Order: sequence, then structure tokens, then C-alpha cells
Amino acid sequence: MWGIKRFHEKRFGTEIAYYIMGVAVRGERVDDNLLLDSLIDKAAQVRTNIVAVAAAEDLEVIEAVIAALDQKLAKFILYGDEEKIKVIIEEKKHQNISEGCLKVVHANSNAAAAELAVKAVFNKEANVLMKGNIPTNIFLKAVLNKEYGLRTGNVLSHIAAFEIPGFNRFMIVTDAAMNIAPDLEQKAQIIKNAVSIAKSIGIEIPKVAPVAAVEVVNPSMQATLDAAALTVMNKRGQISGCIVDGPLGLDNAVSTLAAEHKGIISEVAGNADILLVPTIEVGNVLYKSLIYFANAKVGAVIAGAKVPIVLTSRSDSAESKLYSLALALCCATSK
Repeated sequence: MWGIKRFHEKRFGTEIAYYIMGVAVRGERVDDNLLLDSLIDKAAQVRTNIVAVAAAEDLEVIEAVIAALDQKLAKFILYGDEEKIKVIIEEKKHQNISEGCLKVVHANSNAAAAELAVKAVFNKEANVLMKGNIPTNIFLKAVLNKEYGLRTGNVLSHIAAFEIPGFNRFMIVTDAAMNIAPDLEQKAQIIKNAVSIAKSIGIEIPKVAPVAAVEVVNPSMQATLDAAALTVMNKRGQISGCIVDGPLGLDNAVSTLAAEHKGIISEVAGNADILLVPTIEVGNVLYKSLIYFANAKVGAVIAGAKVPIVLTSRSDSAESKLYSLALALCCATSK
């Protein structure tokens, strides 16, 4: 990483660090073992994964698929407008793609493409599902179909793994896209889903921070009551495989300096791996803020179904779609 000069200033008794020649928020380079690129390397170690893509007639989707094929991450079945898909493939590929690694299946509509892709997973023809250029509601209608869908009885939740410039670990944010205002029981399941994903990418004992506007319990703020209850549930073994402590503010969840300044003593404070947000609005704003203000890279999946689901925005870059694919493949391999 290029050299970074650091300047210090004291304000209100707190040390402020400034950086030039690169964005940095923690001062330490991201651990090479935790980079999103390392997920691509990990996914490439397993050659048996097959991804079903619904409505694949999209430039960014095809670019991500070709990049994944170039790195031998998986085989793909692309459902959608066959003619459009083949035109994009011919325009974008840099070398011949093995016929055994890529199959195109025509579908007359988005709904048909979603149904075929979900059925491929249901029938064990694929072990990862990916959303292409299709409205989310049409895609999820197929995923939740009672006859051939991928329900398990668990809450489906969106989990995003961020690589933030200068930050020294992955930061996982949940839930920014699926659950609007989850109750206590749903939040417990969302944590379990996120912990499963965290473990699949090498975080052995994830530290979970249920975040709120304040770090003390306030009977008038439901987010703080739920956070305290989740902490107790973790201590009693109802939520296992992780350490949960909250409520915590965003600042003292991710910054040891902020936690120390407020006198918070906690295994999680300043060291959170997973940020559990109270509502979808909080998660969505945080998600987009990290991308647009902090230049973060991200891979995101839906967990809680029978297989990992890559559900990115239609506006996401090919790079983001590739990272999301790698994250889903790591999760599928760990199951």
C-alpha cells in the first residue's frame, strides 16, 4: 500500500487522525487474509460449485460471470433471453469459454427465468442462486414459492461484508435490504445468519454489536431494549458461536478510542465484526454511505435459505457482483 502520512490534532480531549494520499479510518492496512480478494482465492479451491443465474441478460452480470469463469470459481447456468445473453458473452469474453462450464437456458420472461433458476437449485442442479437483471419482488416470489422454493423456516436476511480502506478487518452489516423492522426473535435469527456467514470467511468467534443511537438502555427506545435482550440471550446460550454486546453506538462499536473515551468496557466495543442495525433504513443508509463516502468494497448475500443467494442491486458494479459471488461460494462450501 502506498505511503500514508498521518497528522494528529487534539479536540475536546480526543485525538483526531488525518490521512493524505489515500483514505484511512483506522491507520492499519487490512489484513491480507481478510481481503475480499482472498474470498475469490478461497472459492477457487472448490471446483464443484454451480451457480444458477436468473435473468442473466445484463452486462454487469455477464462480466462478473466471465471473471468468475476466468478464475475457475464455479460453473454457471444462465436463465433469460438466450439471444441477448449470447450477444453480451460474445462481446465481453477475452477467450473461449469451455462449454462444460457455461450453459444458457432460454426463458420467455423474468418470472420464468426466476422460476427456472430456483427450480435448478431445488432439484440440486445448482448450489448457489444469483439474481440478475430482474426486479427483486419477482425474484423473491420464486425463492419463496411453497412448491419449489428455498424456504427453510428461518428468517431470510441480507448480509454485507465490507472491505473499508484502512480498516483492519471485515465489517459485516445486517440487515440492509430484507427485514424492514425486525422484532427481537427476528433479530436473533438475523444474528445467527450473519454468524454463519462470518465463520465461512474465517472469523472464528464473531463479535456482534446491536447498534442504536445510544449505548445505554432506554425504555423509550426499542432498539436499546432489543440489544440488551440479545446480549442476555447470548450469555445464556440462546444465541451461540459468537459474542453479542449491546446496545452500542456506531462509534464505540467500531472504534476502541471512542469506547475508551466513553468508559465502555466490553469484548465487542471497538472490535465489532458484525453490526446489527435496528431497521432497514439504518442499514440501507449505512451500506450506501460506506460505498459512496468511504470507497468501501462489498460482497453481499441473502442467508437463511437452503442455499446462499446473491442478491445485488441492478446498479452494482461487476466487481461487487463478483465479490458477492465469491462470498456466496465460500458460504456454500462451508455448509
